[in-house]
Amino acid sequence: MTNLPLLENLYQDYKPKPAPYFNPDTIIITKGSYQTLQQRNLVETICSMYPNAQIVERLDLPHNRVELNSSEPLELHYRGKNTLVLGVHKSAVRSSEEDRNTCPNYWHFSPYGFCPYDCQYCYLAGTPGVKYSPTVKIFLNLREILDQIYRVASRLTRPTAFYLGKLQDALALDPLTGYSRIMIPFFARQKQARLTLLTKSTNVDNLLDLDHQRHTILSWSLNPPEIHLAFEKNVPSPGKRTIAIKKCAEAGYPVRAVIMPIIPVEGWQNIYTSFLKNLVQSVPLDRITLGQICSYSAALKLTERKLGKRNPISSQLEKTKSKDGRTRFPLTLRLKVYRHLIDTIKKLQHRLDIGLCMEEYPTFKALNMEGDIGRCNCVL
Repeated sequence: MTNLPLLENLYQDYKPKPAPYFNPDTIIITKGSYQTLQQRNLVETICSMYPNAQIVERLDLPHNRVELNSSEPLELHYRGKNTLVLGVHKSAVRSSEEDRNTCPNYWHFSPYGFCPYDCQYCYLAGTPGVKYSPTVKIFLNLREILDQIYRVASRLTRPTAFYLGKLQDALALDPLTGYSRIMIPFFARQKQARLTLLTKSTNVDNLLDLDHQRHTILSWSLNPPEIHLAFEKNVPSPGKRTIAIKKCAEAGYPVRAVIMPIIPVEGWQNIYTSFLKNLVQSVPLDRITLGQICSYSAALKLTERKLGKRNPISSQLEKTKSKDGRTRFPLTLRLKVYRHLIDTIKKLQHRLDIGLCMEEYPTFKALNMEGDIGRCNCVL
């Protein structure tokens, strides 16, 4: 067992707050939500944060079988963004199994599902689990999830990351749950398990006073202000995210940045150069990971419904899918972008660790970065 303090301590001591950028109009309570008194208390407290939301009990349904009664993809998407599902996730700890790209594969886990933000390029919207169940989810069986991680970690022989951010935003809902105040101390006590969070959130107040032992790596998904204004709706600004990074760095956390998806709009060279200069010179990053559009067709169709078919993303995509089933920009364009950004970073901070996310082998080979394959945000 994890030797984790009983979760009732969390529910007694932590006072939930509404999550910024999230105001659900419907809360659906699904199968397993009332297994313990602590879970029931958390459900009731979360519901009390949103007095105008319709509360629906469907204790006969698992979390991934909620139907929103819409066949129109964009309407379904936004109904999901405004629906909070509470439930349990019995297989929340998994090993990723990417194929036909250079992803190193890694352990990841899900105390949350999907995300309340509205990025117009969102790749999550096209993943199978979200496509058919596009609701924002909080899973109430955190103790069980951490026990699963503990069982995996007990077999490890070297430090290994467990990633929170593959299928959700890691901190967007933390004001509601306070889960960070349980997860970070849990990982601080582990010999081999490390926690890596990926977020666009600025909700870091719960993290700053914790004894983390540098076993938690905090990473932020970022883009320049110009890209944020054009493609990121209902999302904290890059400036506010940078302030959050600084706070966490000052609290002793290792911090990273993920610049993804890089979108080569008109004037992108100057836009990204200015942005990187400000970021790298103001925040003590341990690693910076670069990535471009690599989405499934369902996600790209939603992007076109939001922005129109002749948007700056769709107009530059390759006509055929890559070997891993995703669609990307042409290799020549990707290389041009990567070379410019990598040269910019190296001029600013020559020794900063640089990785590429979800890329293919020919990209690394053309950039003379074959030795950097597997060095990305998801791993130590």
